[in-house]
Amino acid sequence: MEQYETERLSAAQLAAMRRSLTNGRGALSRRSLLRVSGAGALAVGGAGILSGCGIPPAKRESGAADSDDHSDKEKQLTFSNWTEYMDTSEDGKSRPTLEAFTKRTGIKVKYTEDINDNVEFFGKIQPQLAAGQDTGRDLINVTDWLAARIIRLGWAQKLDPSLLPHAYANLSSQFRTVDWDPGRAYSYPWTGIPCVIAYNSKATRGRKVDSVTQLLDDPALKGRVGFLTEMRDSVGMTLLDMGKDPGKFTDADYDAAVGRLQKGVDKKQIRRFTGNDYTSDLAKGDIAACLAWAGDVIQLQADNPDIKYAIPAAGYVTATDNLLVPAEARHRKNATRLIDYYYELPVAAQLAAYINYVCPVAGVGAELAKIDPELAKNPLIIPDEAMAAKSHSFRSLSSKEETAYEEKFAKLIGA
Repeated sequence: MEQYETERLSAAQLAAMRRSLTNGRGALSRRSLLRVSGAGALAVGGAGILSGCGIPPAKRESGAADSDDHSDKEKQLTFSNWTEYMDTSEDGKSRPTLEAFTKRTGIKVKYTEDINDNVEFFGKIQPQLAAGQDTGRDLINVTDWLAARIIRLGWAQKLDPSLLPHAYANLSSQFRTVDWDPGRAYSYPWTGIPCVIAYNSKATRGRKVDSVTQLLDDPALKGRVGFLTEMRDSVGMTLLDMGKDPGKFTDADYDAAVGRLQKGVDKKQIRRFTGNDYTSDLAKGDIAACLAWAGDVIQLQADNPDIKYAIPAAGYVTATDNLLVPAEARHRKNATRLIDYYYELPVAAQLAAYINYVCPVAGVGAELAKIDPELAKNPLIIPDEAMAAKSHSFRSLSSKEETAYEEKFAKLIGA
């Protein structure tokens, strides 16, 4: 059996994980972008879960023979998802889109909200994946960095494109190309998670803030600027402002971006690096402008008309949550059919209207407008072509790169 390199967590990786869980994406509520974006943190309560005994588990073949799939005889599937990440009836007793899928196909869906963060969830399923066993789940939804590792380790099943006509046709161009899953052979995105610039127009006296350059160099903002403790967001946005692609940068580019942020710290332009706690400071005006997650902006604007946002001309960084079929899942075809179902325009619109995240389904705007015209106009949910063209993904990192980059970033933010 082919083996892959061991991936023990470095001190820097563990520190990044703890930051994310304490007050970063991983500490947020569902409606405020609950994520562990972090950085290869693959274990909680057992660091080094991939190599705890010093013997790396074998990489498994990610394909599966049709004879291994029981979908034709067993009209069912089990779907693990995050909390509040599925449309629900007003009385909270039913899930309309899932029930409609079952009514149409006869496939019963056991839907479980058992993902609280990526790290914890991976700890649940890793032993079975490493041993080549069924996890008991046919479909899972994990953030891009973890999806990339599961695919690389051979622990996801390749999807049958013949069962994905709607997904293939309707996947937004913004999400079609990712370095960790070329051609979307193993995954399809559930939602996008943009990092944008937010500002309090009262605190800026009506001035618009729309670039990282302005955040770092505008003297009117000195001491009232916030960046994020999530390395991929803060460094990625800075790279873009410097004319570098976060999907293709070099070590020298990374060092230059960190150096630029360090100057902002040294001259006290940056007030602090924050997790989700920037929201209260921004609402009060203690932070005049900052990097922010789009889901937070939507919430903040509902309560405070002074909160504005801007998409930098240089572009912005977007992460994704992604649907995967785990290795050895019993119902691959059924799960794949469910993925395709959520790329049908009316279904995608119904989901987007409930969860209010970036919808990865192109052409969904007209259907969403039938449900809520205002949501259909919101580019933080339905990016227009201009906004979608500015979206960039942070490239996959090797374990060595991740350790080095997190160490440098931790020193920058004083972690």
